[in-house]
Amino acid sequence: MKRLNKKVSIITGSAQGIGLATAIKFAEEGAIVVVCDIKQAAVDAAVAQCQAMGAQAVGFVLDVTQRDMVDAVVAQVMHQFGRIDVLVNNAGITQDARLQKMTLEQFDRVIDVNLRGVFHCTQAVADHMVAQGSGAILNASSVVGIYGNFGQTNYAATKFGVIGFTKTWSRELGPKGIRVNAVAPGFIATPILDTMPEKVIAEMAQRVPLKRMGTATEIANVYAFLASDEASYVNGAVLEVSGGMTV
Repeated sequence: MKRLNKKVSIITGSAQGIGLATAIKFAEEGAIVVVCDIKQAAVDAAVAQCQAMGAQAVGFVLDVTQRDMVDAVVAQVMHQFGRIDVLVNNAGITQDARLQKMTLEQFDRVIDVNLRGVFHCTQAVADHMVAQGSGAILNASSVVGIYGNFGQTNYAATKFGVIGFTKTWSRELGPKGIRVNAVAPGFIATPILDTMPEKVIAEMAQRVPLKRMGTATEIANVYAFLASDEASYVNGAVLEVSGGMTV
């Protein structure tokens, strides 16, 4: 039996990077994968990759900052499948600048996607999970959300905030049979790093005891574990997946 057999799993931001790796991993583990991202072509490609694994998969164009879109997607998933077992709040962006240089637009945009978006998606599925008496909600934090980072006032605030969500919701929803956990990746090789110079990336890798960047699949593996019944007593945890960079 596959670990996520027939679990209906909504994954936001799942057309690239860690989100795509998570969608593919969930497909391998037998989940019914609901791909959500902002570009139709990318969503279609991700769905095709999941289906190539033999999984049932559907896709939706979704901007997590738009509550009406979130509600519509959740309603369609409920209509089509009758339940929602897993929500992975993966969608996120960066718009970096030092405090003195950061624009209000940069601050607001990151807060809107990374924090408000997580709230929208979780609130939209919560009643359905409570009604069925089970569910797993997985939030994307970051080591930056534990230790902060130069030039990331907005991003760090959202990833700290997501930990606050996780701790609070694990208390509120735990008695209803719903587990809420967060994953805090370290330096992961994803398209978000494409704009960085090779030298900077090499220096980042040297700061990690394992002496390398992590892969998107290594984060996806952790999400798959936390979504599965193997993690049935894990609730309110923030699991750092960083190769030991903060030791």
